[in-house]
Amino acid sequence: MILSLLLTVAVTTSPLPASYSDTDEASLSLENKSLLRCAAAFALVARSQEAGEESSQKWPELGERGREFFVRALAQVMDETGYDREGITRAAGAQAREIQQSGDLDKIMPVCLVMLENSGA
Repeated sequence: MILSLLLTVAVTTSPLPASYSDTDEASLSLENKSLLRCAAAFALVARSQEAGEESSQKWPELGERGREFFVRALAQVMDETGYDREGITRAAGAQAREIQQSGDLDKIMPVCLVMLENSGA
């Protein structure tokens, strides 16, 4: 529930400055980009699973483990980048919007599930 709420807030209420994708995202390490992308993907799937959407049932239940990954990933990115809560919310929201707009969720989930297994979450 918390994961879904955080993502909903990030996706719907965080306007991004025009320069966000050109500067902030470009300066992220590959690891941090991957963490943000997978955290957003897990949040999207978990929200769909909570809503009972059939398309999300092909993935493992992500409620608790997805939430733990989300929290750890965002904390790590905050520590490594110096983002504050607003910055990390914007970054996660940007990733979620990009995944939704591109329709790439099914393409990235297998890789993200490997990250989840390796994370210990």
